[in-house]
Amino acid sequence: MTSSPEAVPAPFDPVPSVSKELNLPASSVRAVASMLAQGDTVPFIARYRKEATGGLDEVAIRNIDERRTYVLELEARRASVLSEIKSQGKLTPALEAKLRGVGTKAELEDLYLPFKPKRRTRAVIAKERGLEPLAELLWAQDPQGVAPELAAAAFVSVEKDVPDVTAALAGARDIVAERVAEDAEVRRHARETYFREGQIEVQKTSEHQEKVTKFDAYASFAEPLAQIPSHRYLAIRRGETEGVLRASLVIDKEALTARLLAERLRASSPWALQMALAIKDAVSRLLVHFVEVDVRVELKLSADRGAIEVFAKNLRELLLSAPLGTRYVLGIDPGQRTGCKCTVVDETGKLLEYETIYLVQGDSAVERAKKTLRDLLGRHPIVAIAVGNGTHGRETEAFAREVLKEFELVKQGLPFVVSVSEAGASIYSASDVAREEFPELDLTIRGAISIARRLQDPLAELVKLDPKSIGVGQYQHDVFQAFLAKKLDEVVESCVNGVGVELNTASASLLSRVAGLGASVAKRIVQHRNEKGAFKSRKALLEVPGMGPKTFEQAAGFVRVRGGEHPLDASAVHPERYALVERIAKDLGVPVVSLIGNAELLRGLDRARYVTGDVGSFTLDDICQELLRPGRDPREGFLPPNFRDDVRTLEDLKPGMALEGVVTNVTAFGAFVDVGVHQDGLVHVSQLADRFVKDPSEVVKVGDRVNVRVLEVDLERKRIALTRKSGAVAPDKPAFDKPAPRARGVKPTGQVAVKQPPAVNGFRNNPFASHFKR
Repeated sequence: MTSSPEAVPAPFDPVPSVSKELNLPASSVRAVASMLAQGDTVPFIARYRKEATGGLDEVAIRNIDERRTYVLELEARRASVLSEIKSQGKLTPALEAKLRGVGTKAELEDLYLPFKPKRRTRAVIAKERGLEPLAELLWAQDPQGVAPELAAAAFVSVEKDVPDVTAALAGARDIVAERVAEDAEVRRHARETYFREGQIEVQKTSEHQEKVTKFDAYASFAEPLAQIPSHRYLAIRRGETEGVLRASLVIDKEALTARLLAERLRASSPWALQMALAIKDAVSRLLVHFVEVDVRVELKLSADRGAIEVFAKNLRELLLSAPLGTRYVLGIDPGQRTGCKCTVVDETGKLLEYETIYLVQGDSAVERAKKTLRDLLGRHPIVAIAVGNGTHGRETEAFAREVLKEFELVKQGLPFVVSVSEAGASIYSASDVAREEFPELDLTIRGAISIARRLQDPLAELVKLDPKSIGVGQYQHDVFQAFLAKKLDEVVESCVNGVGVELNTASASLLSRVAGLGASVAKRIVQHRNEKGAFKSRKALLEVPGMGPKTFEQAAGFVRVRGGEHPLDASAVHPERYALVERIAKDLGVPVVSLIGNAELLRGLDRARYVTGDVGSFTLDDICQELLRPGRDPREGFLPPNFRDDVRTLEDLKPGMALEGVVTNVTAFGAFVDVGVHQDGLVHVSQLADRFVKDPSEVVKVGDRVNVRVLEVDLERKRIALTRKSGAVAPDKPAFDKPAPRARGVKPTGQVAVKQPPAVNGFRNNPFASHFKR
């Protein structure tokens, strides 16, 4: 008789868990997971597979991908833990049920901790000395048991380094203390206690006690962990890293110990005293230390997530800044000693010529500079002058405006002068991308070209940079870099595909961000374009080496061919739906081109006639919307900032002065605004509106033009405090005075003494503002 083969367990299915966690239909989650596994990209799925997903957007699809990855990793770790404990012969049915029931990695690791291989702790040494049976007696606390001293006498052994009863009991307590500290339920409660009642207390280190540092506001600082925002925790972490601050997480250890004693102690047992000593040792020596490490990790992860979300939001707004469009632009990279580099680019961004002018080498040099600028403006139909906002930028703007007064077109508003952010321009200038584009040019000339192109199309130029180089948030180097890079790359991908890419003018850097393409295929597209000429249609992409059907499917809907062979090549309608649109046009008795922009025809369309297996209301709605406004750029129209001519430096600013500015950065505590003096000012969250504002992003975003007034100016630290509130600004208030120290510590009763942040007016009494200078 042969035995039946052992049943093979079915592969783990993460869909039910992900569906429940995200509150999404299982069918949608399964469809997304299947398409991602097949190599479909998130932008493609979100735009062209809405029927399959139920209309999920990019955020939901990325959440599914993230949670699915987490659940699969958790399950793999669960299997590993079960296997390890089983190999030790310690896997009981009850323990297995607990391990299979947990839903987070932290809970799983808590349960595994007692079985994890350890270094030689005091408990491990006690076990090596044969004291584990004595520890079991202590753990059991039998009310009818023998006295601890009598039981311990049997374990005294000079050979095992247990010289007397006292040493034997101490070793047994070490084993029990470690067991208590490693208990999953105890650790869970301790973590919750930290997050519910704990606080962070900060002081300067003795080495920096008498020194002036940018962390002085934290010289005596305390705040409940439940309230501390991400940016403040990251500031404290940086202070610790630089050796200026020393922070500790504090809870009422006595209350925690009392709870454990009440839960674990059997007062009637002769072992009660020994158990009480073991529990107190567990809390003070092991538990608090272990759990504080866990809490710090969780606080850091939470702070990272919050900060990275802010960075991502800022990057999206920056990339989607209004483009000037296809116009001739003169770009100027300001410089004093080395001169101002001037470049002229045509409507496609192609460099036409460049010059260097000097503005600080005497009157004769200034006159030559004026002539050079006049000649450039005379030779080219320049619409705008883009001036980098770095050192000497405002002076260069003023010079350009002075020259423009001589041109009649200025009366019509053309050309105009615009301040353009230089963030990351120097990194681009020295990059491989810049060297490939302009191998013969100096770094500074490349920088001036980038400044001009940023005005024409911020998205097309900024994609050439590592997103972290653009300057979209504080503490970028302090957060988890892999998560930051992934999140910012997702934002770039989303923005590029949301706007669409002109196939015949896009750089390889821009094309590489199109769904499905990548760097190597993007370079081959540009090479093919250079050798064969402009693409006449989307389908001509299939002639590019390496462009297979799958790559074409993913990318085709996001590239545009204006004036192409097919009228839909300039739209976001995917080539796979051209036949459907042609059928609609035939049924209506018009050519496809007559459908485009024809609201009357489209409004009367009987869409139900065209619903098939993979075409539903989502697809038909998208097609009709695109036909109404084919290839529409979703970005706003360009409007240049209007800085005051009499404000160029910090010294020009006075409290109460009204200014127009541009939001350059939004953080959890406020918004930074460029008011034309090189140094951005801060509008603290408390100054963003007359009403209460919890989240600055509720009222402002990067790129917004805002009207502000000056609250305070700190010339020594080069800081500007601004307000958007109505009402008078008191000019006689002291600027940026130091916050009063806060009391520290926990009340003996175990209740945390909650310290509310001091009132904030501009930067004054703001314990974190000094760390957020540009």
